[in-house]
Amino acid sequence: MFVDRVRVNLRAGNGGAGVVSFVRARGKPKGKPSGGNGGSGGSVYLRADNSVATLLRYQRNPHHAAGSGTHGEGDLRHGKSGKDLFLPVPLGTVVYDDAGTMLADLVEEGQEVEAVKGGRGGRGNAAFVNPSNRAPGVAEQGEYGRAEWLTLEMRLLADAALIGFPNAGKSTFISKVSAAKPKIADYPFTTLEPNLGVVAFDGREFVLADIPGLIEGASSGRGLGHEFLRHVQRARVLVILLDPSPTQERDPAGQLDVLRHEIEAYSPEIAARPSIVLINKADLGGVDRQAADLGAMPVSALTGDGLREALHAIADLVDRAEREAPARKGFVLHRPLGPTFTVRREGEAWRVEGLAAERAVAFADLTLPEAADMAAWRLDRLGVDRALLEAGAASGDEVRIGEISFEFTPEREEE
Repeated sequence: MFVDRVRVNLRAGNGGAGVVSFVRARGKPKGKPSGGNGGSGGSVYLRADNSVATLLRYQRNPHHAAGSGTHGEGDLRHGKSGKDLFLPVPLGTVVYDDAGTMLADLVEEGQEVEAVKGGRGGRGNAAFVNPSNRAPGVAEQGEYGRAEWLTLEMRLLADAALIGFPNAGKSTFISKVSAAKPKIADYPFTTLEPNLGVVAFDGREFVLADIPGLIEGASSGRGLGHEFLRHVQRARVLVILLDPSPTQERDPAGQLDVLRHEIEAYSPEIAARPSIVLINKADLGGVDRQAADLGAMPVSALTGDGLREALHAIADLVDRAEREAPARKGFVLHRPLGPTFTVRREGEAWRVEGLAAERAVAFADLTLPEAADMAAWRLDRLGVDRALLEAGAASGDEVRIGEISFEFTPEREEE
């Protein structure tokens, strides 16, 4: 089954917790801090893989998770990092977040994007040693790994796209000029999925995609064509195949008008690309005159007449398009971190959101005065106290950060 669009839920691994530990030594009543750090959680990566042809596996199983880090131990033993998860996707896969932002366009073998980042491991008490605190008794919790729903959309990587009405003979054409073996039958919508074939002849080569039949209104969702118009987006050249047989409702001129209109409505940029018009089924007779009127080339996918000349013409257009527009590289969007934190009202309480704020209070035991003091100092340094006051918070209000809630007691209030 050909699947070219799926939604997936990707979850990164959680970070392990740091630990409080001491090595007892003579002359040091509290001992030497020796608590190790927790291991970081694994991240989830999407990687372009030429051996993958469809997104079917992700339709069957949309949920994937990386490994979590382990907790730190005494004697400065740090936790093991969680294993990263690499998910293979077809070349030409585009990645979108739930807001519709394109995060990556993976078109090269091995190109990858970090879809969700693993949680940071918590630090053990040995990491907090400083000249003013020789024996810290606090450790941090590990961070939870991020989880996101992403949309993966596959776009075929083809040099030329074969476009035409249903039953125009596109499947026969591509099967005749390449090793592709599409389903062929004498009724509309035989092709329910795009076919990709490598055309090699006379020392020349290009990749041709057979796009399922377009009908009038395809650009606005009618028929099957709209689902597959995205596969035209990467094609450098449009090959428009017309059908002169009396079974078609429109003559070749009418078909050409409709096809050009639908492509223009879908994407003016695609419509402006180099194109060639072929009239298929030249073996029916009377096609030469129609071809001359439309500036088209007559061919017969059934008998092979005119195919070699048409292939040379297509290859010439592909070569010219490649010279004028160099190969498009994929890209990975480096997402901005956004604001350090945000403050908003949540019922009768205040909610502070943001990774920096969550890290500031991520201690194993906030009931310890040392941990509470350090968390308060971190929040004040971030500017959380000032932001809460500016938002209207008063001393004694409840403040929530992650799963933690506490009473707001700013050191100083604005006058």
